[in-house]
Amino acid sequence: MVAEAVPVSDHAAVAQFCKDQDIRLVVVGPEVPLAAGIVDDLTAAGIKCFGPTAKAAQLESSKSFTKAFLDRHEIPTARWKSFTDPKAACAFINSATFPALVVKASGLAAGKGVIVASTKEEACKAVTEIMQDKSFGTAGETVVVEELLEGEEISCLCFSDGVTIAPMPPAQDHKRLMDGDEGPNTGGMGAYSPAPQISKDLLQKIRETVLQKTVDGMRKEGVPYLGVLYAGLMLTKDGPKVLEFNCRFGDPECQVILPLLRSDLYEVMQAVINRRLASSMPAWKENSAAVTVVMASQGYPGAYPKGLEITGLAKAKQLGLEVFHAGTALKDGRVVTSGGRVLTVTAIKEDLPAALREANLGVAAIHFQGAIYRRDIGYRAIAFLRQSRGLTYKNSGVDIEAGNTLVQKIKPFAAATSRSGCNAELGGFAGLFDLRAAGYRDPILVSGTDGVGTKLKIAQECQKHDTIGQDLVAMCVNDILAQGAEPLFFLDYFACGKLDVEVAQGVIAGIADACRKAGCALLGGETAEMPGMYPPGEYDLAGFAVGAVERGQMLPQLDRITEGDVVIGVASSGVHSNGYSLVRKIVEKSSLDFSSRVGIAGDQTLGELLLTPTKLYSKTLLPVLRSGHVKAYAHITGGGLLENIPRVLPESCGVVLDALTWKIPEIFCWLHKEGNLSEEEMARTFNCGLGAVLVVQKEMAQQVLRDIQGHETAWVVGNVVSLQKGSDNVKVLNLHRALQANRSLCVHSHIQGKIQAGKVKVAVLISGTGTNLEALINSTKKDTSYAQIVLVISNKAGVEGLRKAERAGIPTRVIEHTRYQSRTEFDSAVDKVLEEFSVELICLAGFMRVLSGPFVKKWEGKILNIHPSLLPSFKGAHAHRLVLQAGVRVTGCTVHFVAVSTPCTPAILPFQHWHPWLAVILQLEHFHVLGTPKILVFDHLPSVCRTVWRFYWDRTVFADSGEGMKMNNLSRSLFSLRKLFSLSISLLPCTHWSGGIVNVRAWLSQRLC
Repeated sequence: MVAEAVPVSDHAAVAQFCKDQDIRLVVVGPEVPLAAGIVDDLTAAGIKCFGPTAKAAQLESSKSFTKAFLDRHEIPTARWKSFTDPKAACAFINSATFPALVVKASGLAAGKGVIVASTKEEACKAVTEIMQDKSFGTAGETVVVEELLEGEEISCLCFSDGVTIAPMPPAQDHKRLMDGDEGPNTGGMGAYSPAPQISKDLLQKIRETVLQKTVDGMRKEGVPYLGVLYAGLMLTKDGPKVLEFNCRFGDPECQVILPLLRSDLYEVMQAVINRRLASSMPAWKENSAAVTVVMASQGYPGAYPKGLEITGLAKAKQLGLEVFHAGTALKDGRVVTSGGRVLTVTAIKEDLPAALREANLGVAAIHFQGAIYRRDIGYRAIAFLRQSRGLTYKNSGVDIEAGNTLVQKIKPFAAATSRSGCNAELGGFAGLFDLRAAGYRDPILVSGTDGVGTKLKIAQECQKHDTIGQDLVAMCVNDILAQGAEPLFFLDYFACGKLDVEVAQGVIAGIADACRKAGCALLGGETAEMPGMYPPGEYDLAGFAVGAVERGQMLPQLDRITEGDVVIGVASSGVHSNGYSLVRKIVEKSSLDFSSRVGIAGDQTLGELLLTPTKLYSKTLLPVLRSGHVKAYAHITGGGLLENIPRVLPESCGVVLDALTWKIPEIFCWLHKEGNLSEEEMARTFNCGLGAVLVVQKEMAQQVLRDIQGHETAWVVGNVVSLQKGSDNVKVLNLHRALQANRSLCVHSHIQGKIQAGKVKVAVLISGTGTNLEALINSTKKDTSYAQIVLVISNKAGVEGLRKAERAGIPTRVIEHTRYQSRTEFDSAVDKVLEEFSVELICLAGFMRVLSGPFVKKWEGKILNIHPSLLPSFKGAHAHRLVLQAGVRVTGCTVHFVAVSTPCTPAILPFQHWHPWLAVILQLEHFHVLGTPKILVFDHLPSVCRTVWRFYWDRTVFADSGEGMKMNNLSRSLFSLRKLFSLSISLLPCTHWSGGIVNVRAWLSQRLC
């Protein structure tokens, strides 16, 4: 496209140019057009524009407005006062109790309207020049005199969509012309980012007390701020204070910040304009720094020559540097100077010193006569880095003090686990245990070690750390029970990248509590802080248990196990600590998250349910194991039923279990269905409700069972059989039936709400306000709904329906049809997203697009549309108009399938060909017919059609509702309102009797006339 000169001040011409050239996004750089309201005018013309409105841009265009705004919202800034009278301003300068030496023209002055005086006389002279000599024109009609702050200047920018802010890396520019901050002020001679002087804590404080408060304040005053907000700050001893705001990217800050952006800038700007920044936060490059150096003409910031040839640009590019042109022009095929600040050279490297070196190399490669540039950009930051280069162990990421604090906090927990043979005192080099004091005569020591696998991932994601310790202890002590051993003591290993004392304390407190329950001492442990080994917020655990068993009581007793022995199963508390990689994958595929509410009363999250701690069996089962009646004990851990039971059987024996003999917890039913898992996969991965299995002699089975049932839930679940060659060691009969039998429990007990079995995954396609969508959302929240809305797609960005979906926590996607060349291409993009979310049913709710034939054919029988009238009488997009023209006094709406063959497919009849996925709440829509408001309501269509009627007369509403409302009930209701027939009566849902649509108008005429 050939460049065309359009006067920026002529907003109408700019708007027309955008329409002519099909320009879909305008990004405003300078402050003058923003102050003049170009965003307002382009937006009004239907052109998307990135930047604040004229009212919002007052933060830059009026310094007096800004200072008053900062005071109103208690945002820290320098003390100040504004004046329109130069004498009053000078009087204030001379009488102020603080150094009132900064004089600012209130209006826009091309970045030159701030004078920092060194004496009161200089300040008064500046007032005179600005207000009387008009050195800055009308911008100086009002001046702001403010306190001279001491500290280091810094620039903090953010994207804002009026509610959410997305901070950028902090930057620092260099205003003075020459090295060492000597010479006159300029528009900026270079910048760097990020600024290492700004710690994470300070950056968070700036975000909260300056940037977010500013955006919140503008919104509260009815002027939402959209675009880039630039805060110039002074880091004083009292904290950061605002010097000024810019309503745009700074120059040269822009040249060092945007190269660090990893996200697509266009997508970020669209998110700002469409007010969905919260769901599209920009990402920034890590471990990178950028430096930009400005090359200026000789004489700048005063008069300077033009037309000087620039060479070396290609060499700078070869060095991998970015060269941004500012004051350059093309003349006879040569690049020449045309401005004061000619160009900038930007380098991006792994750290600031390296970036500065590269930028200086680039500047040295470029030549034009009299070029001026600084060689010390970032010198303050480099000095800061040198000062803090001396390393300590804490600097390297290991905080010994935090570790000592943790030890002191957990000592009482460990001491509470003391038992005979051990006092469980922490802090020594090793722990001691006295077997004789514990009562052993001829003991065999038994050890076990284990972890909790990816169950840790769920605990960390849910930030629930108090139960994972029991999992660790149980996995170890339940294992050593297989040898008949009593757990004596336990040691733990806690590893992290950065020690969070509170998190570690919670985990270890859980470990200590589990040790106490298991009857073993927490004898010691290791807390390893290893920077770089683990991401922030993550940790790993390992446990070590040591137990003892008298030589004659060891298990399993393989020589005693024979065919006919009975298998007793002991109930688990749930999934325990195995199979969580599969569990997490199933949750991910089901479009759920761990915050989904479950349980009959919704009093538990899915994460909490999955984090139910592993049962500890040592205290409850050890007396039974030592009774002499138990031949073997198996802990059902990794490998499930199929691989753990054979570990305690002789090679000649196997077991047959009957899954109908024990209760399988509902969580397994859901995992089986949602993951589409086979019986073998279930039995090989999960405990399926049995946390431990015991083998006992048939004659003693009932006695052992009673002994166990005094403390645990247990059942006789199978028998030992002789193992035929080639046969499976473990057979689990009726597992599929048991899982199916418990599926109703899965629906009505633990797995409610979002994970209710049988719920159909629905996508809703919208184009506007989402009135219909709102009804769908509200209705699908009911326990009786068969539908779950998993996705909302809009072909238009920024519509209210998207915000309604986001508020309801429903994923949204914007697929703008204008970005595709054909309907088929657009529909293909929609189809891809539907497949991504495993959508089963599509509902068109105010979707103003005609779907292509291939798309409809692929989804035939799975696309529902709601027509706002009774079909087949009133078809097409203008059904309301046709209804009025026909003089109809009774109207309704029709739910129908979308199909390729006919424009109006048959309505859904509730008494014919029902499938569960058709029972979906469809729509809530508002009408205005004959000047009287009518409300159109669709409830879900159960086996008996639910009908809702409402009659409007003045301000009186008569209503009747019920399952399958009878004709005579309706007759009585209408008879009492006979006189209303001449006005309007609204039949609200499309109602069906006897397999067809009722001719309501004829029926009413017969009844009322």
